[in-house]
Amino acid sequence: MAEKSAIERDVVRALRQVYDPEIPVNIYDLGLIYAIDIDEDFKASITMTMTAPNCPMADQLVEMVNDAVIDVPGITGCSINLVFEPEWTKDRMSEEAMLELGLL
Repeated sequence: MAEKSAIERDVVRALRQVYDPEIPVNIYDLGLIYAIDIDEDFKASITMTMTAPNCPMADQLVEMVNDAVIDVPGITGCSINLVFEPEWTKDRMSEEAMLELGLL
């Protein structure tokens, strides 16, 4: 169990290195990641959204997330579930993200 929680922390660190190409904030603090699940085989399942359903960078961003997660030591696979319910709102953003964007 300790190993799994350490890997989950590493996945979060990796996701904080992925930036929306249109917004200067990482996707984790932006609130685009809804869930991170690591199964018993250490395969990651990421549930995420976009700031808008018609985001022109969606495919690229999903690929960037997959690449970041699959590079985490201990992760054996990754699947991305892109959802639009619940809809993303700025309320999902961390304080750091809101400060970065001048919203606080």
